[in-house]
This record gives sequence, structure tokens and C-alpha cells, in this order.
Amino acid sequence: MTTKLLRGRLLSFKRAPLSLTDTESYSYETDGGLVIEAGKITAIGAYSGIRKKAPADAVEIDHRPHLIMPGFIDTHLHFPQMQVIASYAADLLEWLNTYTFPEECRFVESAHAQKIATHFYDELIRHGTTTAAAYCSVHKTSADAYFAEAIRRNMCMVGGKVMMDRNAPQGLLDTPQMGYDETRQVIADWHGKGRNHVAITPRFAITSTPQQMEAAQALTQEFPDLHIQTHLSENHEEIRFTCELYPDAIDYTDIYARYGLLGPKSLFGHCIHLSDREAGAMNEAGAVAVHCPTSNLFLGSGLFPLKALARREKPVRIGVATDIGGGSSYSMLRTMDEAYKIQQLLGERLNPLESYYYMTLGNAEALSLADSIGTLDEGTDADLVVLNAAATPAMALKMDVVKTLPEELFLLQTMGDDRAIVETYVAGEAAKSNLTIEPKMGAS
Repeated sequence: MTTKLLRGRLLSFKRAPLSLTDTESYSYETDGGLVIEAGKITAIGAYSGIRKKAPADAVEIDHRPHLIMPGFIDTHLHFPQMQVIASYAADLLEWLNTYTFPEECRFVESAHAQKIATHFYDELIRHGTTTAAAYCSVHKTSADAYFAEAIRRNMCMVGGKVMMDRNAPQGLLDTPQMGYDETRQVIADWHGKGRNHVAITPRFAITSTPQQMEAAQALTQEFPDLHIQTHLSENHEEIRFTCELYPDAIDYTDIYARYGLLGPKSLFGHCIHLSDREAGAMNEAGAVAVHCPTSNLFLGSGLFPLKALARREKPVRIGVATDIGGGSSYSMLRTMDEAYKIQQLLGERLNPLESYYYMTLGNAEALSLADSIGTLDEGTDADLVVLNAAATPAMALKMDVVKTLPEELFLLQTMGDDRAIVETYVAGEAAKSNLTIEPKMGAS
């Protein structure tokens, strides 16, 4: 691999910012240099010093005046839902039954799963996302396509074959034993291969019988280091139905706790309507509440109390995510723009430093992967995004009056999309500029 020296403005977080003026929470170089060797960051600092340290044969890539950051991380989305996005429905359960479940049935076919996997990874890269935690369908073919494509692109990805054995169409049901056996095989085939991480993935309690939840529990006991991902407290009707199905549980969160699925590597999508008891249980377990703002608004599910959960005496760990296809954008910039608006509606403020912390280091911490991704620290994987805050005429006009870094970040978050992504680097290799752009097709 060629050694690279990237030049530009470098921004990386050290911890969660306490305020808009908390300059200790991040490092920022106005003219920085970053050396990449064998997919890793080996040196970072002021360009003048790094240029002298860099190997003589390093290929220099000048990204000035753009901003170089760790690649964005998405902690919850659905790989089989690319063609479900932008589907009109009243609420979560209608949307699942009308659009999502029929679409996911198609992933029994390897060719379809492989085709969508190619598009899926293209969109992540186009939008500056270098790591994601995704649900596949119930079919092992979907997980095979997902992880094979991750290896082909050398991306650090979390994913899992969905387990569901009730309350879905016949073509989407497994059994407790099949869910166990196939998940175990996905782990054997893909976990630790390339940069892959397999997650144990019961879709949610509505679509798993107690027997299947026991099978998921058995998997977590056999593979205690694996991620667990599922859904929790997204919609009032979902909560009511779930608690009817598990009448012995104290509440929705307690269902997962009873089956050993509440732990420090548990990623719970949504968590909008948690009781104080549930938030306390999540804190005690170290579990992660994953905020999916565009999806919550699109499906009318509710307003996630991000600030309230974060400032509890016993705070809940939080991640942020697109939740494609309930979510309406692949862009983490668009996602955090909606997260900002949700906090505004709740009478709270989410400052731009916090937004970019969540998209990078915060989500790396949520995935327990901050030792390798989410920062520009030496020794970490060289997954990077290069941002242009003047990417469109309207953005360029606004940039004429932008004076500070937080103002620039807020502009990118408010007006930016895939056009603001100059380049996406995966393990040190330019990925966005190497995408194949297909000809546009109209509706048929």
C-alpha cells in the first residue's frame, strides 16, 4: 500500500463536549498533516512538523481548505430496506406490514441480496459513512451478501441475520432452532473476517416468541463479546402489543433483561418512550439507546429525549442513526439536522460540537469500537471523511459570513448532504471518488 500524507484542517474529538466553548473536548489543526500507512493513521499534527516526519516517498494529497474528520458512524439501519424508504404509511406497524415485510421477503434470493448490498455500501460511502450497524433480513443469504461486500470494501461493519418467528409473513419466519443455527453459522462464516462484527439480532419482541428469545439468550451466553441489536419503545401501539405478548414482564425493557439481552454491547433502536425505571435499568446494564431522528419524525413515533437521558444522574448511553428505510436520509449530516430540531421542539439545545461528537467518537463508543475508529488518533484505522462547507452555491454564500469552526459545522449539518462529502477514505483508500455512477433512470 502507498503511504499517504493528507493535508487539510483536522478535527477529532477526545470526549463529549460540555458546551459550545469547550475547546478541550476536541483537537483542531488549521493546517494539519495526517500520515496513513497500511490502512492506519501513523502520525498526525501540524503540517509543517508532519511533513518532515513523513516518509520521503509518501504521496501528498492536499485537501485544503476542506475539513478532514473521522468517517461518520451509523449505529442502526436496515440493509434490506433500501427500496422501502419513502413509503407512505400511517405509523410503524402499518409501515412494516404494508411495505417492509413484503420487501424483505425478496432477500431469500442471493442475486437480489448481492445487488442491494452493492447499492447499500455505495450510499454509505457517498454520504461519508465508513462504519454502520445494520439489520439484514431473516435469510442467511442477506447476511452473506452484506458481510461479503464489507470484506470487498475493507469496511468495519456490524450486522446480523434477523431472528423472527411470529407476527410476520410466512416467507419471513424462521424458528427458534433455525434462528439459532443460522446465526451461529453467520458467526462462524463472518465474525472477525476482514473487519466484520456479527450482531445477535432478534428484530423485536413482537416478532419473537419466548422460545426464540431463549435461543437469542443462548447465543449471547456462548458469544458474550458479540453485539446485540433490537428495537425498543418506538411507538405507543408497539409498546402496548409487546407488553400483551409478555404479560409477566414489568415493562418492555424488562422483557429483554429477562432473556439476558440487556448489556453493554446491546444496541436498542429508538427508546423514545422509556419510563424512569427503564432508563435506570439501561444505565445499570450499560446498554445503548439509539436515536433515529428522521425515522421518528417520518413515522410520527415521537420526540426522543436525548438531553434528558444524557443528563440523568445515572445517564443512558446514546448513539445516533439513520434507520434507513423508516429513516429518510442516508446522511448523518441530515440525521443530526433533524436531531437538532427534535431537541428544539423539546425546549433543549443540541450544539454542533455535540452533533459531530455523536457522529464520530460518540457512535464509536456506543459500538465499543473507539479503540479503532471514531478519532484521528495515531494507531487507529484510517477511516476518514473530507467535508466542504461551500459545496453548493447557497452554502458558499453562507460561508462568506461564517467566522468560527462551530458555525461552519452547523452550516454543514443544516445545509449539507452527499454533495458536501469531498472524499471518503476507508482504511486509507479513497472510496467515494472510485464509485461507479450509474445512469439515471426515470419511473417505469
